Amino acid sequence: MNSRRIDVIRLLGQFAPFLFLIALVLIFTSLNPRFLLPLNLWNILRQVSITGLIAIGMTFVILTAGIDLSVGSLLALAGLVCADIYKGGEFFTRLFGADVSGLAGNVAIAAALAMIIGVLGGLIQGIAVTRLGVPAFVVTLGGLSVFRGAALQYSNGGPISTFDATYNFWGQGKVLGDVPVPVIIFLAFAVVAHIILRYTRYGRHVYAVGGNIEAARLSGLNTRRLILSVYVIVGFFAGLGGFVLSSRLNSSEAVAGNGYELTVIASVVIGGTSLFGGRGSVLGTVVGSVLIGVLNNGLVLMNVSSYVQQIVIGCIIVLAVWFDQFIKARQKR
Repeated sequence: MNSRRIDVIRLLGQFAPFLFLIALVLIFTSLNPRFLLPLNLWNILRQVSITGLIAIGMTFVILTAGIDLSVGSLLALAGLVCADIYKGGEFFTRLFGADVSGLAGNVAIAAALAMIIGVLGGLIQGIAVTRLGVPAFVVTLGGLSVFRGAALQYSNGGPISTFDATYNFWGQGKVLGDVPVPVIIFLAFAVVAHIILRYTRYGRHVYAVGGNIEAARLSGLNTRRLILSVYVIVGFFAGLGGFVLSSRLNSSEAVAGNGYELTVIASVVIGGTSLFGGRGSVLGTVVGSVLIGVLNNGLVLMNVSSYVQQIVIGCIIVLAVWFDQFIKARQKR
């Protein structure tokens, strides 16, 4: 009887985000039939695609019991640089004295540059965590300020806007009829990340580090390199998100991504990834991202204040962590 009860609790812990998502959809549909219109559903997915991309990378970090508070600021910096280079590099030339106007109009180079900046930002923070021994919370809290300041310095506080159709396609375009391109990018990377975590040696090592870092080290794993790699991964996704967001908004500015760290961490935690590491999945993160999008969209349709939305999301984060601890405690009995 006791083992059966534990199994039910374990199953509830695994599927709670999905069940909650279904419940929210049913509630909002009953309150406003427009909620289930295809246009609204695609809009929800498009809205969560940017934070969802970063949440994929954050899943790797949190699985190792780490955290990254700098993702919104790094996104802003990467988005500004790639947008500037695409338009001829006016700000880049002013700061560094190098003429990069020959790269103007090349969307592949602009996107690659955004991702390179993200990777470098993640690499620097990963080195500080693994080599200098500074706690990840402190390092990335500092990174939040440093990258935001760098973005403001780079653009002198101003926006970079008005791109051509080639650039805007990656944030505003649609394929297969009504499917937004950012949604395709989000889901494609989610599938790749899921395969890496679930079916590769690297993925098993990430779980091992999060489950017990000392045991992982004693078993021969290079824990420093593994932890460094997850910050590089989340940096890559922050850079990619910066490119897609600037394309979607037809503008890039230093305040872009402000507050994204809360939404991203919430998506991962609500999706069932433990803040203590070693347990979670990319699929859960996708569900968590969509859940937050559904919640925000439904509250907007109900004319609920954006301030109240932040209160609701904050409370859900606390409840998700409490539920995670509750499940762990019951399983140990």
